[in-house]
Amino acid sequence: MHLLKSSLERRTFLKGMGASVALPFLDAMVPAGRLSSAAADTDVTRFVGIEMVHGAAGCNEWGATQNLWSPADAGSNFDLTPSALAPLDPWREYLTIVSNTDVAGAEAVLPREIGGDHFRSSAVFLTQEHPKQTEGSDVHVGTSLDQMYAQRFGQDTPIPSMQLCIENVDQAGGCAYGYACVYTDTVSWASPTEPLPMIRDPRVAFDQLFGRGATPEERAQRRRTERSILDWVLRDLNDLNRQLGADDRVRMDRYVSTVREIERRIQNIEARNMSGEQRELAEAPAGVPDDYGDHVRLMFDLQALAFASDMTRVVTFKTSRDVSGRVFPETGVTTGFHAASHHGGNEERVLEFNKINRYHMSLIPYFFEKLQGITEGDTHLLDKTLIVCGSPMGDPNLHNHKRCPLFFAGGANGRLPKGGNHVIAPDGTPMADALLSAMHMLGMDDVDSFGNSRGALPLSVGRSEAVGGALR
Repeated sequence: MHLLKSSLERRTFLKGMGASVALPFLDAMVPAGRLSSAAADTDVTRFVGIEMVHGAAGCNEWGATQNLWSPADAGSNFDLTPSALAPLDPWREYLTIVSNTDVAGAEAVLPREIGGDHFRSSAVFLTQEHPKQTEGSDVHVGTSLDQMYAQRFGQDTPIPSMQLCIENVDQAGGCAYGYACVYTDTVSWASPTEPLPMIRDPRVAFDQLFGRGATPEERAQRRRTERSILDWVLRDLNDLNRQLGADDRVRMDRYVSTVREIERRIQNIEARNMSGEQRELAEAPAGVPDDYGDHVRLMFDLQALAFASDMTRVVTFKTSRDVSGRVFPETGVTTGFHAASHHGGNEERVLEFNKINRYHMSLIPYFFEKLQGITEGDTHLLDKTLIVCGSPMGDPNLHNHKRCPLFFAGGANGRLPKGGNHVIAPDGTPMADALLSAMHMLGMDDVDSFGNSRGALPLSVGRSEAVGGALR
C-alpha cells in the first residue's frame, strides 16, 4: 500500500546538484490490479558478458584428462570437484557449462598474423569475427553480441550499455604483431569499426550511474565536500519515503544503504591511494583498489546497482588484459599470470595455473549473491539475467583457440534451463553456435547467424548431437 495518487514512473530520479539517483523497482510503480508498462520493463533480460584471458588449465591436453575445467560427465550429474569451476558448485542450478567449442576467428589466417593471438583474441570473444591486422585507425572486426542486444533492447535506458574492466586499457596505437591496442583493450564493438572504451575506475562508473548531468567541476566539488551523493538528493528522498508503503520503504532503505556503502568504499580507496603510501599499482587511478579481488567485487556491486536501478541492462566485463603479469597472492602461486599460462605442459605447472583459474572463478559467486538479493516483482535479478563467461583462447601454452572455456549462468527470464547442465559439443563446433543460442535466449530469435556459426547449439541436452547446426 502506498500513498501516491497515481503509480510512480519507472524512470523516476531523485535529483540534486549534479546528482541523479534512479530508483529500484517498487510496488508503487505498479497500479493495483494490473501490470503497468513499468513492470513490463523489468521483464527485459539483463545481459553480462565476462571475458577471461589466457584460456584455462583444463584446455591443456593433460589438464583436460584431469577435468580441470570441464567436468567428465555430460548432463546434470557432473562433478566439479577437480575443476576450476568448483566454487560455482553451490550455484549449479543456474549453471550451464558448454565444452568443446572453438574460436576460429582468433586463429592466425595469414603467415604474418602468427604469434599475435594475445593481441587479437579479446576482439573476437563477443564478435566471433577475425580482426583486420592493423596498427592504425582502420580497425575492423564485427559488431559484438552485447551491442547487438543493446541496440535492440537497451535504447530506452539512460545508459544503453556499460563496459567495465580491471586492468589498464588506455594504450593507444599498436601493441604487438601488427595489431592496434584497441583489439586487446575492449570486447565491445558498436559496429565492425567502432570499439567502445572500457571503464577501469570504479569512481568513473559510479559517477556514470549517479552523477548524470553533472559537470566535471560539480563532481569535483562534491568529492571535495566528502559528502555522500545521497546528501544532494535528500529532500527528494525524504519526500518520496513519506508517500511509500512499508515494503517499499524497506526496499528504498536497503537500496540507498547499498549505494552509500559502495560510495564509501570508493572514497576510502581514493583516500588511501592519495595518502602518499606506496601503491602496488602505481599507474592506476586513485579509485582503483590495489587488490584484485576487491576491485572485481566492487565492479560486480556496480553492475548489480546498474541493473537494480534499470540504468542499463547490458554490461561487459573484462577481468584481465592479455599478457598480464599480475601475481595473485591468494592462490599461493608466485608466478605472474601470463608466465603461469605458459606452463610448457608440465603437470605441476598446469596445476599451478589451475589455481589461478579457480581463484578467478571463486569471485563470481559474489555477483550471483548480489543479483539474487535484489527482488523485482515476484522474483530476483539472477533469474532475470543471462551471464556469458568464457575465453577466446583454449590452451594458452600453445596459443590455440580450441576447446575454449565457456559457461552460461543465471535464469535469462526462464529461457536458460535450470537444474545445471554440461553440454559437450561435437568436435569442431564454433563457439559462435553457443553464442547464437544465447542471442535467442535474449529474445533475438530472428537472428539466424552470428560470426562463423553453423546454427544454434542445443543447450537442453548434455551431449549435443548438433551437426551443421541441426539436430540429428
